[in-house]
Amino acid sequence: MLQILFNLNWIAIGLAFLVYFFLGYVWFTVLFAKPYRISLGKENETTEPLTPIFIIGPGICTLFNLVTTAVLFSALQINQMADALQWGSFIGIGYLAANTFNIAINPNIPKPILYGIISSAYHLVGINIASFLLIQNF
Repeated sequence: MLQILFNLNWIAIGLAFLVYFFLGYVWFTVLFAKPYRISLGKENETTEPLTPIFIIGPGICTLFNLVTTAVLFSALQINQMADALQWGSFIGIGYLAANTFNIAINPNIPKPILYGIISSAYHLVGINIASFLLIQNF
């Protein structure tokens, strides 16, 4: 397993991380800021500055997702764009979106379907962009 980690394209992982992470910022604070706040029941609250856990935590989770995806791509020898997008969609729907909806369905999320759609769509777009970047040779 360590050999696989040493052989990963860490430049591609780093670039995929930066793009996916920045996409999250734009997705939740610009493109879908209002619907996202509605999904959380916070449409009438004043926006507070984010504390480090709300920035660093998702970043760490994204990095784990990307390293896991890169290991999977290595094991399956995914190196063509069509295969990367197919597997990115499979991962995006089968793991990221399913898990996002699972998290959303609890009494603390007032509009779980809206939350699930917004967050799942972000992960589906993000993992597909990342999947494309992960197969590049930098």
